[in-house]
Amino acid sequence: MNKRTFIVNSQYFGQGDDQLGEQMMGSFLRKLWSLETKPQRMIFYNSGVKLLAESSPVLDALDGLHQAGVDLIACGTCVTHFDLKNKIAVGRVSDMHEIATTMLSSPTVVTV
Repeated sequence: MNKRTFIVNSQYFGQGDDQLGEQMMGSFLRKLWSLETKPQRMIFYNSGVKLLAESSPVLDALDGLHQAGVDLIACGTCVTHFDLKNKIAVGRVSDMHEIATTMLSSPTVVTV
């Protein structure tokens, strides 16, 4: 585990074709799960919080990352906006204060 923080600000990997972006996000998260070195934490905001919800097609990878010790943090405002308050299946819900201070204190922040 290293001290990197990954930011996931969309349910899609990249912009353009959403179907391709969904496939790519699944591939990325599963590859990240399989790697020996993992980020310390992952922050999910905007539509990225949908990946942590019950109906997410990538829950296997996110649960695996969580079990491996990666702290999965969902933006509370975003969770409320998408009506996912009682539907987050993995990780925890936090607030913008923690998100901002975490980003400021992380030696490396990577936006996916």
